[in-house]
Amino acid sequence: MYIFLMNLSVIDIVYTSSILPKLLSMLITNNNTISFWGCIYQMYFFLAMACAEVLLLAAMAYDRYVAICHPLHYISLMSLRLSACLAMSAWSIGFLDPSGHAVLISGLSFCASHLIDHFFCDVIPLLKISCSDTSEVELINFLEGSLILSSAFVLTLVSYIFIISTIMKIKSAEGRRKAFSTCSSHLTCVIIFYGTMICLYMRPTTSYTPKKDKFVSLLYAVIVPVLNPVIYSLKNQEIKSAFNKFKSKLAY
Repeated sequence: MYIFLMNLSVIDIVYTSSILPKLLSMLITNNNTISFWGCIYQMYFFLAMACAEVLLLAAMAYDRYVAICHPLHYISLMSLRLSACLAMSAWSIGFLDPSGHAVLISGLSFCASHLIDHFFCDVIPLLKISCSDTSEVELINFLEGSLILSSAFVLTLVSYIFIISTIMKIKSAEGRRKAFSTCSSHLTCVIIFYGTMICLYMRPTTSYTPKKDKFVSLLYAVIVPVLNPVIYSLKNQEIKSAFNKFKSKLAY
């Protein structure tokens, strides 16, 4: 689990770093411009990290399934090598998936307007200001987004169906509470992240509403990465213990 948490932390740092420094610079200097290739790179890294996080959350769901449903076989089923392979697969697919978007969007013409109605370079706002035919990019965006999101969602859903079924079979209330607390942090992050991603990307560009979409984008671009360490820390006894030791040292 710590391998996945480490990778989740790095992903959150990278994809917020692709947006927030430029956003803060714009707010401080009132210079709301970004170069064309800077915009493409920002979009690419953000999509890559979002894709990697979706897949990593699915791997973490499988990890929780093994821990709760097959606790005696956890060490053999979730070996260090398998955990590392799952994490590396999430990174690899994450970097590969948006490369098509970046190539196709970089070839579009933006003669109609250069004003992006968003606080960062996202796919749909860029397509809205292009005067080229964007149907191919929209199709790839929908198909790839649907494939990755639906595959990861199904794996996560199936894992939690088995987890809940196993928890309900535990006779003692205390046992059920302890088992559920094992996966409650991950489940909270999954609900928030998937909810915002599905609302934004699994739909046509005709339903794009700038104000609503900027608010939802703010949730998964800023709020979710901030909440992730808080949510996991609240349920992690080792982190609590380390924090208490740190507080006691400060007291002395």
